[in-house]
Amino acid sequence: MALLSLVCLTSLLLVISPLLLSSYFPISEAQSSAPIVKGLSWTFYDSSCPDLETIVRKQLKKVFKEDIGQAAGLLRLHFHDCFVQGCEGSVLLDGSASGPSEQDAPPNLTLREQAFKIIDDLRARVHKKCGPVVSCSDITALTARDAVFLSGGPDYDIPLGRRDGLSFATINATLANLPPPFANATTILASLATKKFDATDVVALSGAHTIGISHCNSFTGRLYPTQDPTMDKTFANNLKGICPLANSPNTTDLDIRSPNKFDNKYYVNLMNRQGLFTSDQDLYTDKRTREIVKSFAVNETLFFEKFVSSMIKMSQLSVLTGTQGEIRANCSVRNSDNLYLKSVVEEVAASWSEF
Repeated sequence: MALLSLVCLTSLLLVISPLLLSSYFPISEAQSSAPIVKGLSWTFYDSSCPDLETIVRKQLKKVFKEDIGQAAGLLRLHFHDCFVQGCEGSVLLDGSASGPSEQDAPPNLTLREQAFKIIDDLRARVHKKCGPVVSCSDITALTARDAVFLSGGPDYDIPLGRRDGLSFATINATLANLPPPFANATTILASLATKKFDATDVVALSGAHTIGISHCNSFTGRLYPTQDPTMDKTFANNLKGICPLANSPNTTDLDIRSPNKFDNKYYVNLMNRQGLFTSDQDLYTDKRTREIVKSFAVNETLFFEKFVSSMIKMSQLSVLTGTQGEIRANCSVRNSDNLYLKSVVEEVAASWSEF
């Protein structure tokens, strides 16, 4: 009820002249034709698994009909996979005698358990239909794409052909590559610049926070002991009701206006000082990213275009292709842990390489 009142109280938004858009951030042609990493292809599974995308989307429609919240969980899983050591499914791996998995690193402790189950269920469905020719990393990328579309966002193609990694990153490497929610714009811009993302990419990818939830301890540093002056007071008071203590175990929506719909309201929130994380709100506070935030707030089509471009770019970070890595027969376990599975996968993969 409190959040509903908040939405009503803040419905009078800042009026922005459309001239702002054309003066600063002109609409350019779609970026989906950006360079593709060697080894990936728009038609990679056309012969080996032509029903792949249909299988994935059909099942996800059922999943999201029961719980639309899983869309945000799958999207976040793809981000956390790609940012650490590339889009090669290492975040899906369980730990081993060699050390804890990426899932044990603090930024990944709140990844949804169900998201991992959904990925491996899809892997089983796809492999039953086509054989073990589709990687878990490709399935993860497809679920992120469909999570966006099936929650109201743009539909788009992604290049496929990723192979699954054979190792997982250390906890320190995971921490170093996933900027925390209390990071400011300077930290985020610097971190993502190492992956060749510019300011527009950073703001566009941050728009993924238009769906999903957060635990209190990710943002209560902005409430206690003193309130962050960049946060709207009414918004802050409502958050204090949800999180009465800094370590409250509760959760709240990332986007107060349309929490389960993928749209541009996240940027409207920022303009009204209702961004949940420091890493969100500082994109509007910082001069380097403020005008980009404004442009996305007034033009959802522009946001969608730039988001798609940045997502395709992100989905190709340090991918493994060709004979690198493997096609896992179980997304949480390397094939080397099961020699029979390893031989079956290699035999099938070799047969398709002849085409």
